[in-house]
Amino acid sequence: MRRMLWGLLVIALAAFGFAPSTFAAGTLTAAVGSDLNTLDPHKAKIGEEYIVLYMVYNGLTVLDRQMRAQPDLAEKWEKSDDLKTWTFHLRKGVKFHDGRELEASDVVANMERIADKATASVARVNLLVVDKVEAVDKYTVRFTLKVPYSTFAELLGERQVKIIPKDKFDTAAKNPIGTGPFTFKSWTPSDKVEVVKNPGYFGGASALDMVVIKIMKEEAARVAALEAGQVDLLWAAPLESIEKLKKNADITVDSVPTSSWDALVMNGTHKPFDDIRVRQAVALAIDKAQLVEFSLYGHGTPTHSPIPPVSPYFNKSIPIKTDIPKAKKLLAEAGLPNGFSVTLYVPAGRPTRERYGVAAQQMLKEIGVKAEIQRVPWDKFVADIEGKEAFYVDGFFSRPTIDTATYPWYHSSGSWNTTLWNYKNPEMDKVLDAARGAKTEAELAKILERFQEIAVNDSPGVVGFVWNHICAYRKKVKGFSSHPMMWLDVRGVTVQ
Repeated sequence: MRRMLWGLLVIALAAFGFAPSTFAAGTLTAAVGSDLNTLDPHKAKIGEEYIVLYMVYNGLTVLDRQMRAQPDLAEKWEKSDDLKTWTFHLRKGVKFHDGRELEASDVVANMERIADKATASVARVNLLVVDKVEAVDKYTVRFTLKVPYSTFAELLGERQVKIIPKDKFDTAAKNPIGTGPFTFKSWTPSDKVEVVKNPGYFGGASALDMVVIKIMKEEAARVAALEAGQVDLLWAAPLESIEKLKKNADITVDSVPTSSWDALVMNGTHKPFDDIRVRQAVALAIDKAQLVEFSLYGHGTPTHSPIPPVSPYFNKSIPIKTDIPKAKKLLAEAGLPNGFSVTLYVPAGRPTRERYGVAAQQMLKEIGVKAEIQRVPWDKFVADIEGKEAFYVDGFFSRPTIDTATYPWYHSSGSWNTTLWNYKNPEMDKVLDAARGAKTEAELAKILERFQEIAVNDSPGVVGFVWNHICAYRKKVKGFSSHPMMWLDVRGVTVQ
């Protein structure tokens, strides 16, 4: 009788447009704010892509919530005393979703593809430290590095460094095949992505039968859908709605600190920002505590570099403060006693950075700097503003290691430095090079203390804060917690 009533209910609901899959046992429906561009992990660039790919693929290592490397496709690894040779041992019997066993040759092919300029992977810069990668045997991969690198295992847990079957590169963008806990089912652009449980997952089958990622570009619509129970989880919940959601007894708001940061960029190839005194003056005018309240509604923490205050390497001895009189004095010494006028570019559609720009504009008035804000669409901002204009607000997601969070931005040869603020400081280069080869935690901590001192005293930009990653979900979702890498980790989640 119960089975017959359930069948009648499904038929009735279908008449109103509800598909039976909506009520499948163990289905989690999550809402995100942007469409995806690709399902090829090596070419992924945005958070909405990363969360889907995290469910479908694996890397050699995976980062836990303390940002430490844990075994994933590699069950163990060894490093040489000089930190230049790393050997990874693959789990035996791991199957791709098409049934073929993972082999060391797949790993080699993936690393070569990421390192190839033609792939245009944003992870390519991380692998520039690799001199050679080779398959020692069917289940062993050896990396030979150009330089000592103490956190190479963490580097292989990066978002894009996932393993695709070596014969499926050409189809990965729309039909991903990995080794992950979920297999790809469908992607309807601007609507949804569906993945289903991989019963043969080497880490144990998920309790969820399916995950549906709903693409809902309007923030208000996502929040309303969660409140109405039309979706179970809101990934990267809008900051403006957090306090409202906290008051809903049916919803849990889960926040985790990250090392994702936003900054006021001063391009050193443009006047007056080629003068260190001007950059210092701008930095001293910014009240970072107020910036957090205005830009993030309090959901973040002031910092002085991409190293967050929750990190054991954070230099607590450096004060985070404003000093308007000193800022004015520095501008006068730079020949700008009355300040100057400048265009401040902000990316339209990135509300946190737009608010950062508005707050900075008001704060800079106190030292005579007149900043005229110009909002630029995101695609145009990336193409025409980043690395080209003098003054703008930009930001970046957490990176898997301290090195990948600092070297690309502050080393004179860094990939993001040369396309962002064009910063050059010989001492900074020496410090960052030394950090890569640090053999003990104490040695690394001392080096990174100096890095932060230089980053503050010779500032190429104002890293205002690191922000929290916040998800909100219905009470029926059990076992979920937000990840500092902003992944949607649902391997231990159930929906009751």
